Formats: sequence, structure tokens, C-alpha cells
Amino acid sequence: MRLDDVIGLRKFEKDAWEALEKTIIYYQGRPVGTVAAYDLSQEALNYDQCFIRDFVSAAIIFLIEGRTNIVRNFLEETLKLQPKEKQLDAYKPAQGLIPASFKVMTHSNGEEYLKADFGEHAIARVTPVDSCLWWIILLRAYVVATKDYSLAYKPEFQNGIKLIMDLCLANRFDMYPTLLVPDGACMIDRRMGIYGHPLEIQALFYSALRGARELLICGGNEDIVAAIDSRLPLLGAHIRKHYWIDINRLNAIYRFEGEEYGETAVNQFNIYVDSLPYYELDKWLPKKGGYLAGNVGPSQLDVRFFCLGNLMAIMSELTTEEQSQAIMTLIEERWDDLVGDMPMKICFPALENEEYRLITGCDPKNIPWSYHNGGNWPVLLWMLAAAAVKTNRISLAERAIEIAQSRLQEDEWPEYYDGKKGRLIGRKARLYQTWSITGFLLAKELIKNPSYLPLVSFEPFSAEQASRACEFEIDGFDS
Repeated sequence: MRLDDVIGLRKFEKDAWEALEKTIIYYQGRPVGTVAAYDLSQEALNYDQCFIRDFVSAAIIFLIEGRTNIVRNFLEETLKLQPKEKQLDAYKPAQGLIPASFKVMTHSNGEEYLKADFGEHAIARVTPVDSCLWWIILLRAYVVATKDYSLAYKPEFQNGIKLIMDLCLANRFDMYPTLLVPDGACMIDRRMGIYGHPLEIQALFYSALRGARELLICGGNEDIVAAIDSRLPLLGAHIRKHYWIDINRLNAIYRFEGEEYGETAVNQFNIYVDSLPYYELDKWLPKKGGYLAGNVGPSQLDVRFFCLGNLMAIMSELTTEEQSQAIMTLIEERWDDLVGDMPMKICFPALENEEYRLITGCDPKNIPWSYHNGGNWPVLLWMLAAAAVKTNRISLAERAIEIAQSRLQEDEWPEYYDGKKGRLIGRKARLYQTWSITGFLLAKELIKNPSYLPLVSFEPFSAEQASRACEFEIDGFDS
């Protein structure tokens, strides 16, 4: 690399850090998070709030830099916003839920307070199912980074984790190990046909279960720990079997019989084979590539590729080693489709024509190849980097980072990009989007120093771990 290029790259990263500093939110004199976007050219709407999912990549960056106080403050303050009592009012947030976002407000007497949004003010009033899952994942990252086990062991934190687990593991009508959620319950927070058991939620759920399993070490949690130990292997086996698509699996599905009944049924979800785009998949799937489907349910196999779910599955060991390598091979072989000119596409392919109109309700923000309907999101770069380090495919992340850094600063850090290859700045995209900045910075840090990977990744889950109910000692805690 030429000296001019090195100097330019250093300035690029320096400018990114300076942009990040401007996004920090202070509450009662303490840093507690970051705004979603620092775009002074547009009306704030809710972009001046701190979103739990948005803050995760910023929080990991702060942990790497040793600025742990902002992450600790964030965890403490968001935990205080968690409803601790059962609600009789169906319009109130359920016990254990973590808000989608919060904002610093001021009383008439000048005293500050945090106002939480549990989806009551969101477009379409969507419920933030993923917030409580990300909260546990981040708490676990804080403990791994700081070795400050005392925070997670505080009674209020143990109770907070337990309430989230109670919410996720509650008795319900559904009889699968997966988590049943409505449309818009995660990063894809608009109507996109992901209601049911979307992959993104299942991957986050699996990660949160693993994080909670490590953190719930105090007495009185034995029942929750036992429930987690029961659920984890079932969830893993279910996803690896029913969500997996490669050319061999496609051949098996192609020959499915319909209307089978009883325990011996092969086509357990009664997938009607003519509902799947076989000829497109046959052309698109590499011989050694594969991926986890977007959704599985009664007569439903959503064969769209969803980026966050697949990459999180690799990081959490939800996929097997062979499956993880196949996902990375797919990304490499279908680079133009999934990475393009700005890493990385949130889902592929986009819903188009009549399918777009019916499934999205003609959502003008989710037109084909835009926003959540096939847009490219720079924040996903850090997950690609983490998955690349995990699978020892670092060259893929380096290639993606090189693409991103050639445009991101010049384009003023957009929220998302439009078009089949991500060449257009998103039509409604905010500039100086915080997680576009932190997604890039975190990807760089993970590639520069792979030892940071344990902050966001897990080791293979063994049967021995599942049987060790509550046998933990603080000095011997294995993160």
C-alpha cells in the first residue's frame, strides 16, 4: 500500500471516530448510549433516540477501546426501563420486555428522565422482540470484555435476565422449539412476510439462550437453567434440519409428497413444492454452498437469504462447521448478489411485482431493492467480518471492507443503499447513521485483532455444558 493510501486510510478512520463521538447521549452527566443518526439535514423523528439493536455495534467498539463505562451505564439504565410487574392491560409492555429505544427527556423542573418506547410510537406499532435478546448478548459481551462478573451477578441483573427468559420460554400454543413472533419484530421492522418463526429471531434467540446460560449462576435460577438446557439442543437441531438449504436438501424437497399424516411424515410442514422457485434456486445455489432459509412454518418455506440470521448463526455455533463453511462459500460465489457495491444485502432476492404489493402492502419505503426489501446495509459488515474470522475466511471480510471504505465517508455514512448491487444511496436514508459508522469500525477491529471475536461469538456447545446445572465459581468462570 502506498504511503498516501495509508495516510488517507488513517484519516478515514479518524473521521469515523470523530463522527461517532458526536452521537453519544448523556443522561445526568453520564454517557448512556448513542443516537440512531446524527443527520442535521433532516427532521429527527425517532432518529435522535438510542435503539437497543443499533447500539450493539457501538457498544462492542467501546468495549474494545476500554470505554466500558458507557456500556455499563447503558445496561443499567435500560434494565431500569424493563417492566417488572405483570400487566393486566394488553396495551402495556409485557413483563420482562426491553424497550426498542429510549430518549433523554426533561421535566418542567429541569430534572432529566428516560422515556422508553416499546413500540407504542413506532410505525405500525411493532413489538421489539429482538431488543431483550440483544440486551442479553451485550451483557454477556460486557462480562467477557471486562471480567466484571459482579455486574451480571447483581440481583437486579439476575432477575432481569430471568424475566426475559420467562418471556421467551413461557408456555404457549406453539409446539416448536423456535420463537413465534409477528411481522416487524426485529431489524426488519416493517411488513415483509417474516411473521412466524423468522431466522433472524431464532439466531438471536439461540445466542441469548447461550448468553443467559453463562450468566444465570445465582441460586434460585435452577428451573430457568434447566429450561434453557432443554431448549438449546432442540432449537439447534430444529434449525439445522428444517431451515437448511443446499443442493442435496433442495433435491429432497423437490420430491416431497404433500398431505402426509402421522409421525412418519417426511414433509412435516406440508410444503407444497410448486410454491418454491426451484429453477431459480437450481441456478443460484453453488454446488458446495448452502444457507439457512428465512422462515419455516405450516406450508411455508421462505427461501430468501436473510443476512443477519445466517451470519449470527455462524457466530453463535447454531450452524455446524460444515454448514458455516457452506454459507461463506455461498457469499463468495454469489458476491454480486449478496455483497455488491456496498456490503451487505439484508435479504435476497427482493419481493417484486404482485408479490411486493401483497406482502408489503405496497409499502413505499420497501419498494423492490430498497430498505428492508433487498437494500444494502453497511452495519451488516461487522457481522460478515465476525463470521469470516470464525470460519477462517478472512479474505472475504477484507474484500468487503475495501469496498465499503471506498464510499462510506464520501457518501456521509448513509443508513442503507438501494439497487440490486447497492450503488444508490437509499432514497429515504439518513446520513451519519451511527451503526453504519460503528459497523465499519468494528469490522476493521475484528480483522485487525481476531482475539476480539469472543465478545460476539461462542464456542461449540457441548453436552457436558448442558448438564452442568449451576456449578459455577466466580474465580473459575469460563466465558
